[in-house]
Amino acid sequence: MARVNTVLGAIAPEELGFVAVHEHIGYGMPGSELDTQWWKSPEQRYEETVPKLRLFHENGGGTFVDATGICNGRDIPYYQSLSEKTGVHIVACTGFVGGDTALKYFAEASVDYLRRQFVHEITVGIQGSAAKAGIIKVGVSRGFRMKELDLRIYRAAAQASLETGVPIFTHLAVDVEPALTIFAEEQLPLDRVLFGHADDGVSQGKVNQQAILAAGGRLGFDTFGYDLELPDPPFWGRHRDERLEHFLSLVRAGHVDQLLASADANCSPLGWPGVKGHTVNYLFEQLIPSLRDAGVDDATIHRIFVTNPAGFLTIDG
Repeated sequence: MARVNTVLGAIAPEELGFVAVHEHIGYGMPGSELDTQWWKSPEQRYEETVPKLRLFHENGGGTFVDATGICNGRDIPYYQSLSEKTGVHIVACTGFVGGDTALKYFAEASVDYLRRQFVHEITVGIQGSAAKAGIIKVGVSRGFRMKELDLRIYRAAAQASLETGVPIFTHLAVDVEPALTIFAEEQLPLDRVLFGHADDGVSQGKVNQQAILAAGGRLGFDTFGYDLELPDPPFWGRHRDERLEHFLSLVRAGHVDQLLASADANCSPLGWPGVKGHTVNYLFEQLIPSLRDAGVDDATIHRIFVTNPAGFLTIDG
């Protein structure tokens, strides 16, 4: 039976609705929960997060895919409470944002150990809960190059994806050739992989998007809203019009079915201040009006935010 894993249980793909496919309830580097400068009480985190998710739901949002992997602040009971409070489906992930964020315990693990870890979180549950991961996160370490641990994680993720049917999304789409090689060796269909952050400002010139598209992979334009026009833009920011035109060029070239979009916003960042004013609701407040102004029809917008993510997230069988 076709299904998608959410923190409150499996649902049918048609129940997902509008999907923000790469977001964060609260992301932080390992150890950030110990930093007294940035420590937040549960009440503060709720106060910062619930209004954003409620507005997302009011705007028409159905599903929020949390890209916060192992070691980065993932909190399943909290996600379950948020989903119950707001009516938003939340999909949690297994995996790692990048090899350089894995604690030493995991950094020395074999491919088989990592595969079994991912499979357990997908088929049994995460951190002792019954909530099952609905996606696998992998990444590229800092420096824009795959390190040995990244390669182990990618291979374990490919094997776990084949075993469970759960798809993979990547943090960064740079240094893609080793990833493509691993996925080909493991015989993983590339439509099960979303190569993320293809649009961020620091990745431009480093993403071989033609190789990804030609192999059947999906491209994630999932840093919408991190604009250099912000009062205090992040280092990965990009000019708003430049990012939009990049996305539109692929829409016009006929690659709509391989595109997904999101904002990669943090509801309540852990261990860092986040980017003021940037939330998942940028998708409704800025991006979709801009797409319409550029002549993108509602049927195409529906494909990008409803049809494509449903096909991507669905587990068959």
